[in-house]
Amino acid sequence: MDLFESSKDSGQQPLAYRMRPRTLDEYAGQDHIVGEGRLLRRMIQADQLSSLIFYGPPGTGKTTLARVIAHTTKSIFTTVNAVLSGVKTLREEIEKAKERSVLHQKRTILFVDEIHRWNKAQQDALLPWVENGTIILIGATTENPYFEVNSALVSRSRIFQLKTLSKTDLMKIARAALTDPVRGYGRFSLSFEAGALEHLVDIANGDARSLLNAIQLAVETTPGRFPPPAGEQITISLETAEESIQKKVVLYDKEGDYHFDIISAFIKSIRGSDPDASLYWLAKMVRAGEDPRFIFRRMLISASEDIGLADPAALGIVTAAAAAFDRVGMPEGRFHLTQAALYLSTAPKSNSSLGFFDALKAVEAEESGEIPNHLKDGGRDKEGFGHGKGYLYPHAYHDHWVAQQYLPDTLKGEVFYHPGNLGYEGSVKTEVLEKRELNMEASAPLFPEILTTAPRNSAKERWLQKLAEQRNAILSSIKEDIFKKALLSPHHRVLVLTAGSGFLLWEACRQTPEGIVYALPVGKPFPEHEYDTLRGYADGFDPVERPRIINTPLNQYSFPETITFECIIGRNTLTRCDIPRVKHLENIKKNLNPEGLAVLSEIIPAHAPRLSSFVHREQFSAEDYEILIHAEDRIYGSKDNPVTGWDEHTLTLEIKEAGFTKVSMDTRVYTETRTIRTEDIKRWFNPAKAPYGYGKAMMQLVDKETLQRITHTVLTELGGAEVKWESSVCTLTAQ
Repeated sequence: MDLFESSKDSGQQPLAYRMRPRTLDEYAGQDHIVGEGRLLRRMIQADQLSSLIFYGPPGTGKTTLARVIAHTTKSIFTTVNAVLSGVKTLREEIEKAKERSVLHQKRTILFVDEIHRWNKAQQDALLPWVENGTIILIGATTENPYFEVNSALVSRSRIFQLKTLSKTDLMKIARAALTDPVRGYGRFSLSFEAGALEHLVDIANGDARSLLNAIQLAVETTPGRFPPPAGEQITISLETAEESIQKKVVLYDKEGDYHFDIISAFIKSIRGSDPDASLYWLAKMVRAGEDPRFIFRRMLISASEDIGLADPAALGIVTAAAAAFDRVGMPEGRFHLTQAALYLSTAPKSNSSLGFFDALKAVEAEESGEIPNHLKDGGRDKEGFGHGKGYLYPHAYHDHWVAQQYLPDTLKGEVFYHPGNLGYEGSVKTEVLEKRELNMEASAPLFPEILTTAPRNSAKERWLQKLAEQRNAILSSIKEDIFKKALLSPHHRVLVLTAGSGFLLWEACRQTPEGIVYALPVGKPFPEHEYDTLRGYADGFDPVERPRIINTPLNQYSFPETITFECIIGRNTLTRCDIPRVKHLENIKKNLNPEGLAVLSEIIPAHAPRLSSFVHREQFSAEDYEILIHAEDRIYGSKDNPVTGWDEHTLTLEIKEAGFTKVSMDTRVYTETRTIRTEDIKRWFNPAKAPYGYGKAMMQLVDKETLQRITHTVLTELGGAEVKWESSVCTLTAQ
């Protein structure tokens, strides 16, 4: 059986069938998986498919995408429908696939439509043949594969989620159907009244099949003869369009994945204190016939999980509303649903009840949690074992409270309850924290045991370890900040600049498994050893997943016209580029798509530490020290210095000049212990080696002898010295 078999009389087929795309270029929508540079597109074009599962609502193009693959691949493509076929059909297809592989060295791609309809045993029958490569599976399902498809199959397949088509995508599909002279209605003279076609697109609700069926119905049932005589006009009125598509059905399946997504959106709207969204999702559930008791059950959970002690009355109000609903029923019971939802949405929030799970984790992890002796029951063996001895009875004290230890010795100091700042909980927070501190103090031993041990590492090893930890912490913080702002999705196309060490490259690859990552240098090509190292690591990827490492600087490289990036990230690109900063930023903007983000982490040179702050002033003559200060002002304070004379304000102006309209900046100061090397000082003070350094600045102020004298003093003071070095790092996000 072949789902894609062409009919002898294609004109009798539904328009939705006839207009199915035959190539990727005809395919509309789903740019996140089949757009230029996306992983699935590269796999199809390279004919290097692995097992796939397409998941998405009806009418989003799952079967159509499989048909495109069928027309593209050199493998044998065969199909079955899980509704109409069973294990017998599957075994026949597997036998044919084995024969093709052995006799003709041909791969077989098996497309299973509605794969979730097969039971576990039927899906299990696929496993060995997917595992050994006899068949490459492509499954299509409207249900979440992580729930409805065998987990073993899921683990061996790459999942691609198809989204509801946008109105732009639907309009493109409609225009194609109306202009195609062979498969569509391009050979007829068609027109739509104002708003008629837009109405069909709006009501189709992202479903291409529904849209094309409505267009076919509107065109072929318009009063008059169809097909019309040559030259006769067909006009689709708004009334005809409305009749063709009628009222859209609320997408809701009380047993399916969408059911859980809707209730999740409802609870998250309550948690986010958005009463408008809460009412919308509530109305959608009620309109679709969701069981009100299920909704109340989830609101009862939210009353304790998301509100808790911030408003202890919330639980009682939802309980009362649920009881009232049971007495009143529908439709008037909708008022009780609404009241409960609105109360929870507008109540102060606290998730402090989650502290229970921290306590549960501690219970599961502890080897032994001996009950403190004074908390044990003293009614049976107070005299024999002293149980209960030392317990302080709170009611015997002022305000019915006294400080003492309540946690086991192994958990002294552990904190499970974190009171919030809102509502009732906010009013008792200070008292809770004060009593906790006193309890912890009361539980401290009077003579704590002190253990000492000799250090395992030499002083040098400890120092190097400390430096490494500082450096790693700073770099980790910078990387975390970049990726937090980049907002990457798995399907994104990303350009990584100055990727020579792989600092940002491999994390970008990890976060965008369905997209593509390019890595380019800025200013100069990567040194040969860096380039070889990057290529060596990249060779460990499958060819279609491999990052593109190009050893050509950004300002000299031209990407294919169809490739633009959702995100461009980089670190210290502005200090490495050998062209004006505005031009560099323009190059970045040129390669971003209209909604793309550029996230750059840049050290701000104007805030760099001054050597004058590390030296002892008395070691210089007054005149020499003033010369040093004046040179630093020329280096870091002059806007004429393209390398070091710029700051955040300068950068803001340049970003806007480059054409970015949305810009945000976040500057942080990092402190590390750094050794000022003698060779660094010599380079900074050598006019030939540092065109924008100390030596160059001083040569404009003093003679060579004075420069040598100041250089010697700085070398004596700072050569090999360890200093606290502060760096101002600005992370900018531009769109």
